[in-house]
Amino acid sequence: MALRSQGGLLLPSMLVLTLAFTVSCTIASPRIGNKIKSVTFLSPEFVLEPGSVENRFYYSIDFPRGHVALKSFRAEVVDEAGKSIPLHETYLHHWLVGKYYQRQDMAENNGDQKIQPENYIFGGNSGICQGTTLRQYFGLGSETRKTDTHIPDPYAIEIGNPAEIPEGYEEKWMINVHAIDTRGAVDRLGCTECRCELYNVTVDEDGQTLRPGYKGGISCCYDQTRCKVRKGYEGARRSLYLRYTVEWIDWDCGIIPVKVFIFDVTDTGKRLNVSIGSSPEIGCQVEFDVASCNTGSAVSDGCIDVHRTSLTMPVGGSVIYGVAHQHTGGIGSTLYGEDGRVICNSEPIYGQGKDAGDEAGYIVGMSTCYPEPGSIQITAGENLVLESNYSSTQKHIGVMGLFYILVADRTPNPTNFWHSPIHIHEKIRVSKSSLAVVSLLGLAVVGVGLRHRLKKGERRRRL
Repeated sequence: MALRSQGGLLLPSMLVLTLAFTVSCTIASPRIGNKIKSVTFLSPEFVLEPGSVENRFYYSIDFPRGHVALKSFRAEVVDEAGKSIPLHETYLHHWLVGKYYQRQDMAENNGDQKIQPENYIFGGNSGICQGTTLRQYFGLGSETRKTDTHIPDPYAIEIGNPAEIPEGYEEKWMINVHAIDTRGAVDRLGCTECRCELYNVTVDEDGQTLRPGYKGGISCCYDQTRCKVRKGYEGARRSLYLRYTVEWIDWDCGIIPVKVFIFDVTDTGKRLNVSIGSSPEIGCQVEFDVASCNTGSAVSDGCIDVHRTSLTMPVGGSVIYGVAHQHTGGIGSTLYGEDGRVICNSEPIYGQGKDAGDEAGYIVGMSTCYPEPGSIQITAGENLVLESNYSSTQKHIGVMGLFYILVADRTPNPTNFWHSPIHIHEKIRVSKSSLAVVSLLGLAVVGVGLRHRLKKGERRRRL
């Protein structure tokens, strides 16, 4: 009634303006795929020799700038000539990419110096581990070469949004590279699993005594440690790099942002109680051991070690992507919904040869899940179950059971013109002149309505 009382002008004007906005959005990005930018960068150089370890954090790395949408991130270890290095020479334990905010008046940190907390704000993913544990945006290990990280249209990870950057700060990115040179190793698997006895360490990176019963893991293969090499073995020192390729597009109104969640099968669900301040953070332990089924101590079924944990999802949404992370010995991982439905099952791909990307005995890839948009929904507060399975035909130390998922709070609706994703309109050919025509049409509608209203008023005066 209120719209009609204004002489019928407001409603058609609003419709025309809405149409103009929709068309302008279409003009901005008629097809997402055509605008993808891809750039390959190199991490800072790191030098390894037989038995040595690289595990450093590099800050202010080369990365896309501005308000953009990340579509994929791929990485591998290469030498100075750009040649891919096989895992049986340099084992890529993991690489991680994270976001942080740096004060604008700070000097640039382009190296591996430790940052001062008072000058930086950590910008992690959406959870769910405690503190800064597992809060990276991207991260893989030996499986990096054959694991798909592409985010399908119209979804992407949003970065560089000015509204989300704290005042007085700028967005930066860091990368952590953990690589182990296993050439000439007396026990190559033992070195990659970071068994403490092979590294001859009794304290961790901070000089703290290792906890009782700790046999191996990242606390024993930190930066500059050395795994035991065969006596008399000689191998050249060499310069290596993490070569990483980032794909992105400029942000626009047709992209649906996704949240990054990383789950850990060792998560106990316990967190620090800030109000009390006395309970330790013992949530995500990140690593665990697999006992050999021959000892009879493993929870096994046909020499399969099964680890499970229950996790509470803080928000709801549609699952867009899923993938697990496991170490050698892994045979697959599954994320279940509260009702037992399978959200995603991810299985390892083992190499069969010697070439980089197909190294026998190593996990060289993980299968991924790309559900149809809207087909896999998780509700806020839903209790999920994560299961990670390992072969227990032999003992494994310091393995992991992580699971990455991307979640969107909405899905594209192609049946509704006003909410259709941009790439649905890829066949609509709209030029800037068309937008001008739409604008003129709006003015014409307003003009006709005004003329009609004036004539109507004149007739009333004559009466």
